[in-house]
Amino acid sequence: MRRHFVRHYLEMVAAMVVGMLVLGAARAGVLALAGVDHSAARHPEIAALAMAFDMSVAMVSWMRYRRHGWASTLEMAGVMFAPAVVLAPLSWLNAISGDQLMIATHVVMLPLMLVVMLRRREEYAR
Repeated sequence: MRRHFVRHYLEMVAAMVVGMLVLGAARAGVLALAGVDHSAARHPEIAALAMAFDMSVAMVSWMRYRRHGWASTLEMAGVMFAPAVVLAPLSWLNAISGDQLMIATHVVMLPLMLVVMLRRREEYAR
């Protein structure tokens, strides 16, 4: 049971990375072609939310493929956005830099995912 839980966690992290790389590259390409400034240095809050979106799309797709219900799937997607939403005001107030915002959002997502998974332990252990 523990092995399934860990495997599922790692699968979701892998899906997040794929989403971040593939969708992030596609978004960056489209925005560059359109002449839109999408620099994380100039717009760290938007970059953090866009990254959460990219990771969420891939994770939601993977979770639905694995036959998870919408409630747990949307809960996990919310965890992708929560750090950026909570920490963005600190960036606006210059209490943290854009780089710190981006690092913190990624680091905080991982334990938050685990908390959500532990809440629904039976579902994630199959």
